[in-house]
Amino acid sequence: MSDARRSDAVLFLVALVWGSSYLAAKTLTGALPVTTVLFARYAISALACAAVVASRRPVRRFTRAEVRAGSLLGVTQAAVLALETYGVAHTSAANAGLIISLTIVLTPLLDRTAGRRTLPGTFFLAAGLCVLAVALLTCGTGLHALRVGDALMLAAALVRAGHVALVGRLSARQPMDPLHLTSAQTVVGSALFLPSALTDLPDLAHSSATTWSQLIYLALFCSVFAFLAQTWAVQRTSASRASLLLGTEPIWAVAIGITLGGERLTAWACLGAALMLAGTYWGQAIERTHRTTTAPETVEEDTPPATTPISV
Repeated sequence: MSDARRSDAVLFLVALVWGSSYLAAKTLTGALPVTTVLFARYAISALACAAVVASRRPVRRFTRAEVRAGSLLGVTQAAVLALETYGVAHTSAANAGLIISLTIVLTPLLDRTAGRRTLPGTFFLAAGLCVLAVALLTCGTGLHALRVGDALMLAAALVRAGHVALVGRLSARQPMDPLHLTSAQTVVGSALFLPSALTDLPDLAHSSATTWSQLIYLALFCSVFAFLAQTWAVQRTSASRASLLLGTEPIWAVAIGITLGGERLTAWACLGAALMLAGTYWGQAIERTHRTTTAPETVEEDTPPATTPISV
């Protein structure tokens, strides 16, 4: 298999894993409190990252910049995962995966690095299409007020977009080791969720094998593996191709939610899903073209996709 085919396969796998995380998180929140799920996910990720860091040769020390940036990003990433996990507990995994894809069109609106000019009007048409898609996704069999879970996923998409923009801003100042940044985030996330999870730790320890397997899956596959695999693959392909492949995440979220989770989409929700996918892909293409034409000195192929945040 060629290097290009391997990187494509890895990116598809990352998108599939991330798409499956919504159903796994929804199932876990039915067995454990949200903060306990988050603490366990972060703690297992932190242990895995520590093992990877310790196994590197030569050993690389954390810089002060990496600790500072990782700590700040740890807070914003914890906010994203808290909103996502509370949100998916009160909506379907399919809806969660589709609504969070709004990050793709929200990120360029918040990212004002590299002195970019105003985005073209067509980008806002794509964003408007996504907003219409959210309305259709949440209307069910008839128009009604926004569900709590869907509202939380909207908030998660906004915070996640801010997190991605912050990653770009901090990374632009000086080169930093992605593994060190991720490790710092997992430590900060573990510390943030530990106090609220303390009283439920006995229940966590006595959880079923199924619950533990899902926690380990979320931590090791949806967090540590997905990020490291994404970094490896992005270095071997173009940012545009990587962004396109990773953009299939909501498709996997819907497919897994329906086939494995037994979820059902109404006709309105199906239309909303189609509009969401069309709007996010359209907006992604417009932003990518705008970025390359307004920043001729930047080589896109050497730049990681703006729509792929550091995930834990």
